[in-house]
Amino acid sequence: MSKPWRAIASVAALLIPFLLSSVDHSQAARTRKAAKAKPRASAPETCEPRKFRIVVDVGHTPDSYGALSARNDPEFGFNFRLARLVAAKLKSEGFAATRLLVTDGKARPSLFKRVGAANDGRADLFLSIHHDSVPDKLLETWEFDGSKSYFSDRFSGHSLFVSERNPRFATSLALARSIGGQLKEQGLHYASQYTLPVMGRYRRQLLDKDVGVYRYDGLIVLSRTRSAAVLLEAGSIINRDEEMTMNSTERQEMIAGAVAAGVGEFCKMR
Repeated sequence: MSKPWRAIASVAALLIPFLLSSVDHSQAARTRKAAKAKPRASAPETCEPRKFRIVVDVGHTPDSYGALSARNDPEFGFNFRLARLVAAKLKSEGFAATRLLVTDGKARPSLFKRVGAANDGRADLFLSIHHDSVPDKLLETWEFDGSKSYFSDRFSGHSLFVSERNPRFATSLALARSIGGQLKEQGLHYASQYTLPVMGRYRRQLLDKDVGVYRYDGLIVLSRTRSAAVLLEAGSIINRDEEMTMNSTERQEMIAGAVAAGVGEFCKMR
């Protein structure tokens, strides 16, 4: 190597550590600045009951009534009665901005109506009330009131669903866990069948095995709402014994009270 090139190499050897150090310091400074600039949305959300906007959604519509019970009653009627009680109980517990949402029309268009109503109203929580059934392959036949009817007494219990695609997934999960915990305190058990292969395309990931919260990303009302969103399957109406229980005022009031207590517990944690 000639003398000029040796001189250049020597200078480069001295400068490279300095330059790398400058880049590291500059990058570290940018990282610290970015960390300080994190949006406030990452902070825990607050909940003041009288201002906490809750939409209690009556699952399905009169035109698209959902499942049929073991005694041929449409799910929509079960959903309406319970959702109305839930909304009333929430209001009596100080959640004055609670709104009962009843939607009309066919199944898919009504889903987007629900999402639009929740988003336009800037809801803090979208709570959809449903009652459960089973996949058709699990149904058995019996005669009720002179007609061929279907039932499945194999499974029972409630379940809660949230979507990871929801922008408030962490809040949705926290609310679902609070509600599930209160249902458990009432001595109610959750439906465990959603983890079984027999459920086929309805099989779901269990997020909380203590209180029965499942992940259901594909539901429009859970994934498209900008607020926290929880769907409650309050019980199985295709199970002949549980259908009768779900029709009782005592069980409906128990569930409504547990839901209100769960939302209240969530607010206290904030």
